[in-house]
Amino acid sequence: MALRRLYIKDFVIVAELDVACHDGFTVLTGETGAGKSILIDALQLVLGQRADSDVLRPSATRCELAASFDPTPATQAWLDDNGYATDETLLLLRRVIDGQGRSRGFINGGAATMAQLRELGAQLVDIHGQHAWQSLAQPAAQRALLDGYGGVALADLHASFDAWQQHQHALAQAQQTQAQLAERREGLAWRLAELDKLAPQPNEWQEVNQAHTRLSHAQGLQQAAAAAAQSLDEDDTSALVQLDRAIEQLSDQQAHEPRFGALIDALNQARALAADAAHEAAAYARRIDLDPQGLQALDERLAQWHSLARRLRLAPEALPQTLAAWQAELAQLTAAADLNALQAAEQQAQQRWQVQAQRVSRARQTAAQALGQQVTQAMQGLGMPGGLLQVACTALAQPQRDGQDKVEFLFAPHQGAEPRPVARIASGGELSRVALAVSVCTSQLGAAPTLIFDEVDAGIGGQVAHTVGQLMRQLGADRQVLAVTHLAQVAANAHQHWLVHKQPGKRRDGAGVSSQLVPLDAAARVTEVARMLGGDADSATSQAHAAEMLRASEVRA
Repeated sequence: MALRRLYIKDFVIVAELDVACHDGFTVLTGETGAGKSILIDALQLVLGQRADSDVLRPSATRCELAASFDPTPATQAWLDDNGYATDETLLLLRRVIDGQGRSRGFINGGAATMAQLRELGAQLVDIHGQHAWQSLAQPAAQRALLDGYGGVALADLHASFDAWQQHQHALAQAQQTQAQLAERREGLAWRLAELDKLAPQPNEWQEVNQAHTRLSHAQGLQQAAAAAAQSLDEDDTSALVQLDRAIEQLSDQQAHEPRFGALIDALNQARALAADAAHEAAAYARRIDLDPQGLQALDERLAQWHSLARRLRLAPEALPQTLAAWQAELAQLTAAADLNALQAAEQQAQQRWQVQAQRVSRARQTAAQALGQQVTQAMQGLGMPGGLLQVACTALAQPQRDGQDKVEFLFAPHQGAEPRPVARIASGGELSRVALAVSVCTSQLGAAPTLIFDEVDAGIGGQVAHTVGQLMRQLGADRQVLAVTHLAQVAANAHQHWLVHKQPGKRRDGAGVSSQLVPLDAAARVTEVARMLGGDADSATSQAHAAEMLRASEVRA
């Protein structure tokens, strides 16, 4: 089973509905206007279709729609990838729409966007609507249908086309802006020449300033270090001499006062630190180089930095980063001005696209032949003996993102007729049957476990309708199939039969009308099929005819 349950509340003319779904082929029937397609519309909203406030039942403040499915390995993987809770037995999609048309979506209780509902829903349900023939006449839809049928992968084709377009744009832009590029390059080259003379290095500004500060104060630094060394260790009043005396005095009396031991330890530590400081100060005073020539060189270097920074209207410390940035920009401008390189890159990108386009063309040609043959075979049982469908793939005048192929469905209604584009077919009934044949053939290859046909059998009847019913019953052997139909021949082939009918309201203005859904047992199915056949549904003849149709479908199964 795929779709397990559908819940609807305050949606259009449905007050509340909670229906369990079954395996196999299920039909929904009822009088015109009873709301058969409303159930399909509700399911489409659960799956992320756009909605507005018109979907609310009159006087309701919001509507609530929910559908539960059996999870598949693909949907479980999708839930994991998108951070949703997983359940081995249940996948629940829910949507709430208020009176202002605002809606909220949920997947397994977690908030979801409409795009996420659509993405997940595409893995669960494949819906073929009653207006499928309209899209069948569109070139883009024909190409997409063929690609889907043949499993034609387009990701690499799209990527190569986008890359080709980028190279084309870069080449065209370079060709149009050669004068501006040349002027910009000249300006950058002049400024870079000035910067190259200075050759500012990263962190050099800070280092030169520190060195300049040190050399400009070298004499004072030397005197301070020498004086510190003298105060610590070079005369009778120095700090080390005073510390030694204090230690000696306390040591003489330590035998009488044990607590002097801690004081002596502290003084010894202080003496060690003072001795180290005296040594470092004396060494600094000896090592420091007054270096007047070095100071002059630093003065000149700083002056160069300041001068160039003023001319370029930059902060001195920004010169190294500016040099790197301008070098990168000049390299880009030079590359952009290299028309030969740009043309070569554009041609290589075009060749890569052509390789992908040829791969896609070969795949489409193979799929086109197979699809045409399969649809043609299906058409023979749909009231079009001798009719055929050809899928033509011809070269486009201009390359496109989806390839170099023009895909066109050509239809001949009978033997000897010249195949013509389906968009030019005069008979809507013929086009509907072609669309149905295409839907049945392509749906067999789909991955969605649930197929829904919403009145795709419009405009047919008789033996053709029997064939349609048999095709849907065959599909129901492997997948869950739901169909909205007005044909008794189709309904008779179903495994399950639901009747949709209106429940009249109590108000005189008709407000309060609601749509109800009733699963039919064997006896009720006979009555409903008899009604669908026309005439007196309660007559013995109609009842017998309906019962025979139902028995015949069971025998054929």
